[in-house]
Amino acid sequence: MAANGQNGADAATTLGPEFTKEVINSMGPNTDPRLREIMTSLIGHLHDFARDVRLTSDEWLAGVNMINWAGQMSNEKRNEGQLICDILGMESLVDDITYTAATKASSNLTASAILGPFYREDHPVRQNGTTISFDTPKDAQVAYMHGRVTDAATGKPLANAEIDIWQASTNGLYEQQDPDQKDLNLRGKFITDEEGRYALYCLRPTPYPLPPDGPAAQMLRAMDRHFYRPAHIHFLVRVPGYKQLVTQIFDRDCKYLENDTVFAVKPELAVEFKPRKGGPEAEWDLEYDIKLGATGA
Repeated sequence: MAANGQNGADAATTLGPEFTKEVINSMGPNTDPRLREIMTSLIGHLHDFARDVRLTSDEWLAGVNMINWAGQMSNEKRNEGQLICDILGMESLVDDITYTAATKASSNLTASAILGPFYREDHPVRQNGTTISFDTPKDAQVAYMHGRVTDAATGKPLANAEIDIWQASTNGLYEQQDPDQKDLNLRGKFITDEEGRYALYCLRPTPYPLPPDGPAAQMLRAMDRHFYRPAHIHFLVRVPGYKQLVTQIFDRDCKYLENDTVFAVKPELAVEFKPRKGGPEAEWDLEYDIKLGATGA
């Protein structure tokens, strides 16, 4: 990269910009236009990066081995490749690009956040007002969460919206990581009623560290960074005719709110858990409304 001055001069090689153009131009005429745009930029940036830092063969191979390791560890229980993207801020950046584009078309939307590596496709539908906690730990604080899903532009309630919800237990593990939790514990799908309302019992979330045994953890140690995510609950909301929402809400009292290790916190996603009055089933109350944008907006 010319902007880096001396580093660029030091990185001069026999395979300069013309080589990069040759690699880019190797794409055939039937390449999808959007793929061509993406790969042209990716190849150019990768080649400039290698020249800029004077990447050695050993360093390149170490990177390849880390990618391979992430693939070998990834399965239905964890997505280590996505976790590496998360600690590098890539998923949050892509989420921000997507959300910014969406807000140009529809204002007043509920803010999005990253999906994260522990989502499952097979969340069971649970009745409104029931719980997602089937292995409630002794140190857990139960919360009653409720709210409405509405059209961001009109305020109209959205009936039959599907709200996927999942969270980690107080030991910092999602159920597919923890053999001591029941299958699909702390997960569920709730369908809004005619007034767009949903309700459930869950745990007041607690902060937790990322898994310590994979390439993402090795990368965090090498960069002298902490492992912790702030206390949060995941949402994925779908309703026909509206843009899908992937988001997280964060306990505003959590000490990691300002330094989430995957950079996913947005100020508007910080929520307040209030002491619940009446009803012995929960200590805390959380009202959380969701506003969606129509696909045609």
